[in-house]
Amino acid sequence: MASVGATPGRTPQGPRPREASASFPSPAPVPDPREAEEEEEEEPAEIHLCVLWNSGYLGIAYYDTSDSTIYFMPDAPDHESLKLLQRVLDEIDPQSVVTSAKQDENMTRFLGKLASQEHREPKRPEIILLPSVDFGLEISKQRLLSGNYSFIPDSMTATEKILFLSSIIPFDCLLTVRALGGLLKFMGRRRIGVELEDYNVSIPILGFKKFALTHLVSIDQDTYSVLQIFKSEPHPSVYKVASGLKEGLSLFGILNRCRCKWGEKLLRLWFTRPTQDLEELNSRLDVIQFFLLPQNLDMAQMLHRLLGHIKNVPLILKRMKLSHTKVSDWQVLYKTVYSALGLRDACRSLPQSIQLFRDIAQEFSDDLHHIASLIGKVVDFEGSLAENRFTVLPNIDPEIDEKKRRLTGLPSFLTEVARKELENLDPRIPSCSVIYIPLIGFLLCIPRLPSMVETSDFEVEGLDFMFLSEEKLHYRSARTKELDALLGDLHCDIRDQETLLMYQLQCQVLARAAVLTRVLDLASRLDVLLALASAARDYGYSRPRYSPQLLGVRIQNGRHPLIELCARTFVPNSAECGGYKGRVKVITGPNSSGKSVYLKQVGLITFMALVGSFVPAEEAEIGAVDAIFTRIHSCESISLGLSTFMIDLNQQVAKAVNNATERSLVLIDEFGKGTNTVDGLALLAAVIRHWLALGPTCPHIFVATNFLSLIQLQLLPQGPLVQYLTMETCEDGNDLVFFYQVCEGVANASHASHTAAQAGLPEKLIARGKEVSDLICSGEPIKPVKELLKEKQMENCQMLVDKFLKLDLEDPSLDLDIFMSQEVLPAAATIL
Repeated sequence: MASVGATPGRTPQGPRPREASASFPSPAPVPDPREAEEEEEEEPAEIHLCVLWNSGYLGIAYYDTSDSTIYFMPDAPDHESLKLLQRVLDEIDPQSVVTSAKQDENMTRFLGKLASQEHREPKRPEIILLPSVDFGLEISKQRLLSGNYSFIPDSMTATEKILFLSSIIPFDCLLTVRALGGLLKFMGRRRIGVELEDYNVSIPILGFKKFALTHLVSIDQDTYSVLQIFKSEPHPSVYKVASGLKEGLSLFGILNRCRCKWGEKLLRLWFTRPTQDLEELNSRLDVIQFFLLPQNLDMAQMLHRLLGHIKNVPLILKRMKLSHTKVSDWQVLYKTVYSALGLRDACRSLPQSIQLFRDIAQEFSDDLHHIASLIGKVVDFEGSLAENRFTVLPNIDPEIDEKKRRLTGLPSFLTEVARKELENLDPRIPSCSVIYIPLIGFLLCIPRLPSMVETSDFEVEGLDFMFLSEEKLHYRSARTKELDALLGDLHCDIRDQETLLMYQLQCQVLARAAVLTRVLDLASRLDVLLALASAARDYGYSRPRYSPQLLGVRIQNGRHPLIELCARTFVPNSAECGGYKGRVKVITGPNSSGKSVYLKQVGLITFMALVGSFVPAEEAEIGAVDAIFTRIHSCESISLGLSTFMIDLNQQVAKAVNNATERSLVLIDEFGKGTNTVDGLALLAAVIRHWLALGPTCPHIFVATNFLSLIQLQLLPQGPLVQYLTMETCEDGNDLVFFYQVCEGVANASHASHTAAQAGLPEKLIARGKEVSDLICSGEPIKPVKELLKEKQMENCQMLVDKFLKLDLEDPSLDLDIFMSQEVLPAAATIL
């Protein structure tokens, strides 16, 4: 805005401080660049899965809104009970499951069971049935080939596009192609991710990726819970109550030292997909071992710092696709790309014999440098943050530079125009100003005179009245109209031209989206392995060995990764369950002697080795393990409608009995205690005998129990398959000393009284408990305690005497017969 003031005597004066000034819409204050860089928005991720089942094969595809990517699994065989499909559902937890309305009995039964799982609330998936025609093979192919994908360059011909997609999507997997076609149909109908956009805005799809569940180790949700691999707890911050949970004390929590969000996501994925692929596991361990070398510590720290700048690229690409790019997105993308170039240069100096370093050095191509160079040369970060919109640097577009120069010189120019306008105005008008308002143009502004009361008084000859604001009248004059025609709406013109440049820059970035996606994949993998190396260095972990010929595990001086962080001292223990001998280990020992910790320790060390991590042990040799089953804690839930013992049987022990193979690891702790002692003991013995009857195909089983009768009554057959272990203890007078050391042998007592004393129970109760236990063991009858009986009789006698003393025999309303029948006689019965 420009203004000029003059005296009533019509003599032009210089601008006065309060009346004459040049001004424009105030720009937003320039924030600190560190504050301007937003953290990625935590948008609620949605996963929509499409599945087809035919002739014993599954075709699966799903869309993840968090990275705008479609994942597919090539046609895979599955059992009639659809165990593979259940594994996929447990892992990705979709919001909706799409399938054909024309399904066989097995799929219908499975979907009905899935829809009735009330305990999955509020995440129970929505079942959506589409007509079978939507899953036709030809129409599905047509949908795939005609899709608008930002990762495919516009310069490609139709034939080249088909060849490009054929290199990604397995068109020979007919069920997968049909599932992808049905998924695209559903996404188009629901407008996933673009519900509020115009109908011509396509759903952002930033890539197709294959996922497979081969070579995976089977682990159910109960095992993840009881081993504390994951443990969620409410977030303590009042600002994050709505966002849910945080990770508590868990294996994932102590190993998650990732610097970027996608590294953390990949680590969680590895934890949910432990694998038997030895090549993959050893490739992970090679990287960890390299960074554990003392001479590579500085390199690891430098890479870790660079990874901290790798941000949510899929979210930025999605915004670019929808033209929702924010100012901070350009700054975040610029830092991400330059950090990726730093990772590339660093990895080129590392041994190329390690696959990950070689991939980063080769696949972080010059496209990254091109993107970074374009952004750095075009985007004016300081100006963009100041104006909260996309602005370009000088010398990019001469026309924009010229308009900005005009806009900058407007104040002095408009001051001169205002001086000339004042000469033609009514002498009563003391001052005037010429202002520029974006979208409106140039206006003549004069103060409201006292004589201007009614609207009709606002009319001035030669001026078009526009509006009244803050006691100032705004008009269009011939000169302001001339300025509108000559200069135009500078502010809007500049915005429009800069927006066009931003769109062109977005197209350049989206054309290279594939390399950005690959950067995220490799950077997140490097982030995970650096995090595991850091944890291994701090906690003293060692590299496990893999032996396909060994059916089982061998652990020397293993430690529980969580308990050792909480306890002052931790006693390591070894475990060996390879070969034919000792496949079933029955562990006895006093309460609180460490049996449960030992079982969990074996399970956790095995699990860590199967995700490619170093392990808390001096040495560990891991054989071909295909599953880990547990029955350690009862996962009780009212919504299940099942008793504790029924959960133990149905959801835990039954799974192990029905699915464990000779390569499975089974951990059972205190099974049978949820029902009658005799029945529980009988069931435990029956389950173990069932496995022993399998002979060489018996799973590797660790059973911890306080049922000493299992050994004393010889309920298990003798043979090399069974090995008895106990937790070493020593009695020191009345005290029991725990050594927490596993050794061969059988405990002779549970020493429950010692545990009761530690819990703070009264000595009288503990003594009485010992006495009753001894009587039961000797087969003698249990008699009530005479001292306790006498004390109770004396209390009752004293109460009766007190009642007699309170009687008023002179009271005419006293009825002794009633007193005797209601007070004395009942009390006498308890005394005698």
